[in-house]
Amino acid sequence: MLNGKHIILGITGSIAAYKAAMLCRLLVKEGAEVRVVMTPLAKQFITPLTMATLSKHPILVEFFNPENGEWNSHVSLGEWADMLLIAPATANTIAKMVTGVADNLLLTTYLSARSKVAVAPAMDLDMYAHITTQNNLKTLTERGVAIIEPTAGELASGLVGKGRMAEPEDIVEQVKAIFESAKKKSLEGKRYIVTAGATIEAIDPVRYITNHSTGKMGYAIAEELAKRGAEVRLISGRTNLPTPKGVERIDVLSAEDMYNAAVREWREADGGVMCAAVADYTPVVVADHKLKKSDDDMRIELKRTKDIAKELGATKGERVLVGFALETDNEKANAEGKLERKNFDFVVLNSLQDKGAGFRGDTNKVTLIDCNGHEEHPLMSKKDVARVIVDKIETINKR
Repeated sequence: MLNGKHIILGITGSIAAYKAAMLCRLLVKEGAEVRVVMTPLAKQFITPLTMATLSKHPILVEFFNPENGEWNSHVSLGEWADMLLIAPATANTIAKMVTGVADNLLLTTYLSARSKVAVAPAMDLDMYAHITTQNNLKTLTERGVAIIEPTAGELASGLVGKGRMAEPEDIVEQVKAIFESAKKKSLEGKRYIVTAGATIEAIDPVRYITNHSTGKMGYAIAEELAKRGAEVRLISGRTNLPTPKGVERIDVLSAEDMYNAAVREWREADGGVMCAAVADYTPVVVADHKLKKSDDDMRIELKRTKDIAKELGATKGERVLVGFALETDNEKANAEGKLERKNFDFVVLNSLQDKGAGFRGDTNKVTLIDCNGHEEHPLMSKKDVARVIVDKIETINKR
């Protein structure tokens, strides 16, 4: 979730500064690149050496290095960051943020920041409850600063009440949520169709031909698109899964039903993800009564179903179209062939040879294949695979 994110961790003069060490470690573990900016007083509570070791970068405190005069540019820091996270944030620093006081490097960096800003207050309960502090927090919230609420508990003063900085693990989760919330609007105004699940091809009123798809991968993709603000039409075969929040679900049974729904919805769509396991063949004749068994073999004549992906690819234009390939042999060659034949922007390849991938499970191991090559990913949850796929869709949209 935080892989590749640039985070400035601001540390102010609070006893809770000791928690910043674990917070920094967790952010780095999540894949973030962390630069630490400390106020001069913060050095009295935790050493710059500790934070430099954990962040793997020199710690910034002063406006310039007194030994060589090298300037620490708050402007460059503000441009570099994806988030400025001040944890702990004292009442003093919060007040200065509101009034625009710029008497240390951290505050000037805040005033220069173009990124998201979050603060995790830490102070005694009376300071936190004071009307001045509450008004300052309200003002910061109105200006778009995220407030990571402190918790109640025993404080450094010996009193018990609200004012303890949130635990590092909780702060990391809230940082993730802030980035996730920003993603929600990245596809606002876009409409996508997603096909998911297995189709059912009737033989008679009782029997049918189908496959093992549960729809989990397609539903995860539909959910991720909706989280980022897209209007999503989920064309779903039979499944027991609940409809993802913010998604309009269109239930179908047969390949013919899915074809008709997909072609209809594609007319107004900005893109599509073809994740359904659609039957390639369907019975030529569907009996109107249950076929009774006999001592003889039964033969069912099958005919080819309509190729949904190929039909959409033929009218794609500048829109984004993503396909899936589940293979058991010659995986990459087969996926590359599908990429060209069906005019996909990229194909998501997964193999039944990979443990934990394919049908029914909650994990998948995929390779994204496009005209530029192969992008392999390790085994991960299907929700994480959905994020990878939608990230790539967004990259294509920006071209």
